[in-house]
Amino acid sequence: MESSVAASPELPSVVDLEKQYLLQNYARFPLVLHRGKGCYVYDTAGNRYLDLIAGIGVNALGYSHPRLTRVIREQAGLLLHTSNLYYHEYQGPLAERVAKSSGLDRVFFSNSGAESMEGALKMVRSHGRKIDPAKYHVIALENSFHGRTLGALSITGQEKYRRDFEPLVPGAHFVPRNDITALEQVVNEHTAGIVLELVQGEGGIFALTAEYARKARELADRYNALLVFDEIQCGVGRPGTYFAYQLFDPVVMPDVMVAAKPLACGIPLGVIAANERAAVSIGPGMHGSTFGGGPLACRVALEFFDILDPLLPKIVETGSYFRMRLTELAKRYGFIKEIRGVGLMIGVELDMPGKQIVLDAMAEGLLINCTHDTVIRMLPPYILTEQDVDRAITVLNRVFKKTKTT
Repeated sequence: MESSVAASPELPSVVDLEKQYLLQNYARFPLVLHRGKGCYVYDTAGNRYLDLIAGIGVNALGYSHPRLTRVIREQAGLLLHTSNLYYHEYQGPLAERVAKSSGLDRVFFSNSGAESMEGALKMVRSHGRKIDPAKYHVIALENSFHGRTLGALSITGQEKYRRDFEPLVPGAHFVPRNDITALEQVVNEHTAGIVLELVQGEGGIFALTAEYARKARELADRYNALLVFDEIQCGVGRPGTYFAYQLFDPVVMPDVMVAAKPLACGIPLGVIAANERAAVSIGPGMHGSTFGGGPLACRVALEFFDILDPLLPKIVETGSYFRMRLTELAKRYGFIKEIRGVGLMIGVELDMPGKQIVLDAMAEGLLINCTHDTVIRMLPPYILTEQDVDRAITVLNRVFKKTKTT
């Protein structure tokens, strides 16, 4: 497959315009995408790519899903935006759907994961302040990633994302993942919240243990703090359950849960779900969003939930099959250190940087991503089939073989 850099006559003008007018904060790949169908996208030259990153976990039902396309067309002809000054037909039903699927009581809609995390942090701060003005500290994990807004960045446990913007919001404390002793040592009466990604995404696809999550729940109860689960990347069906905390037996319930990415399958929508104990921390006028929970996004999300319900077992099966096939590759190539993940959230840790592998795979018609420099990350659409997995494995085998000989 030829690169779309060489094949697309439109690329130079697109790139030139972006270089002239956009902030230069994205290191883009040399690829202009034009359309998508199922798990595949096509560039402007017509080349086809199996997309295993899916808009960084957003395009959960792939591209041009007929049911979503129908709903979007219908709603575009009715009502796109109302603001939250008025009711519309879909926000209430979607809030009920999120509450029932999460086991929580009340819901707030935003535009993104980072915005949802900001709202959750306001809940945490308000909850703590009502008890004691000195109760504002937030415990988060080393290697975590919670977003790029100032509050979310303040509790992101990776120095490379924080250093250019310091000083940040005070009160954040970071502890190692799954280190119960370290967690016990830092949580105290000044702690207002504990924020956890149950599967660290940007940090390299690392899961928390049930024991660690249970200890966090216990400490939050002991010190009257809010336990917040960040399900922005690892939730809303991706683990094969609605949310990753539902993988634990028994389930470890948060006080607050934030989610976003696949919720409206490409239309911006984030959510905060909370129990009554946390929800009362936000009263009238304390928080809001102009665009959050608009009729188009909410209607698409309702359709997504209808499609997701019967897909959940298939996500588990296909994810297990994918990890099995990747394990076969790991036995063949010594530079593959570990295969990690749950459901259709998969990480392949290498003993070397993965950037060239990403580029080589793209040249072969496969879109993947590398995080933490050495972890190949795959967040494919939930409609991925075993045949798609086999195709991906064939491409990865060729790419790994090339890597081994260079």
